[in-house]
Amino acid sequence: MSDDCVLVTGVSRGIGKAIAARLAADGRQVIGISRTKPDNFPGHFYAADLADPVAAKSTLARIVGAHRILRLANNAGLIEPAAIEDVTDAQFEATMRLNVQTAIWAIQAVLPTMKAARFGRIVTIGSRAGLGKATRLIYSTSKAAVLGLTRTAALELARDNITVNTVAPGPIETELFAANTPAGSPQRQSFLKTVPMNRMGTVDEVAAAVSYFLADEAGFTTGQTLYVCGGLSISAPA
Repeated sequence: MSDDCVLVTGVSRGIGKAIAARLAADGRQVIGISRTKPDNFPGHFYAADLADPVAAKSTLARIVGAHRILRLANNAGLIEPAAIEDVTDAQFEATMRLNVQTAIWAIQAVLPTMKAARFGRIVTIGSRAGLGKATRLIYSTSKAAVLGLTRTAALELARDNITVNTVAPGPIETELFAANTPAGSPQRQSFLKTVPMNRMGTVDEVAAAVSYFLADEAGFTTGQTLYVCGGLSISAPA
């Protein structure tokens, strides 16, 4: 069994892929899980649809059976844009399952190893949208739930020397955002005016925050949320 590994969920692209790359650069043994394998993944990879309870739980069991997971980065997530009048039951269930329940499954899977070692680091990716964002009702709800999950788990696990924190990105330059809002487009220019730093964040900036929370030196920080948002979380609504 490989020793002191970090499990990262949702590594196929964007923030998850950047987190895996940063942690590998930090010298960590990275275990990744997502539906598709990214190019040049810097560690062990397991393919699974985390929205499928059977596939998710069986794959997590395989991972903790083969690797000593002492650090976890819950990144897998889903955005279903919809105004409140248009939200469907199917959208709600899919978003809450991938954004919240999957994180709980991953934590439950790694806890026995962490408790036995009396050491653990857990980070879940939240969002500035958890503070509220129009046309993101379900997504905002799920990311607000992540904050409650983080705070409660931090209290329950503190005596075991296991920290639990959230990194909550704001507007980040991902493949999906770039495709939907191209550089130089009126939509992007209008959006950037709402961001105090007047720019998009990078996936590497989010990965750096995750790297801190997973480090040994972050042992006295738990139950916290770090917004990586260019000041958007403290600015007045546009």
